[in-house]
Amino acid sequence: MKLWLSSSLLTLLLSGCISQQPIYRPVPVKLKPEPEPAPVVIQAKPKKTHQFKEVQDNNFSPEYMYPKVPKNQPKTQKEESVSTVSASMSREDCIAMIGQQKFDKYTQMLGGESAAVKRCILLKSMK
Repeated sequence: MKLWLSSSLLTLLLSGCISQQPIYRPVPVKLKPEPEPAPVVIQAKPKKTHQFKEVQDNNFSPEYMYPKVPKNQPKTQKEESVSTVSASMSREDCIAMIGQQKFDKYTQMLGGESAAVKRCILLKSMK
């Protein structure tokens, strides 16, 4: 039993140490001239002879080929005016909308009541 166990362990150890690459053994090449195959004769198809028809060009009309009617004009879309909020806003409406303090601030910052009213119109249109 001891001999069997030791020999199997030794075999496993040695089999792990041997390289696992396959050994290259060149295959002997036998040079034997192959007979050339007989040439295959392909029959050529006979060429077709076409008879061309005579063209009649007496129906040519330059009015038909080159009409003077212009092409369809590209359709243009009419510009739609953007509906704005009432362009005339009074001072009282502006104060009611943004408050007296902001109205005074805009008047001082923009340099006049008319500019502050325009600012109110702009703010109202953005809402």
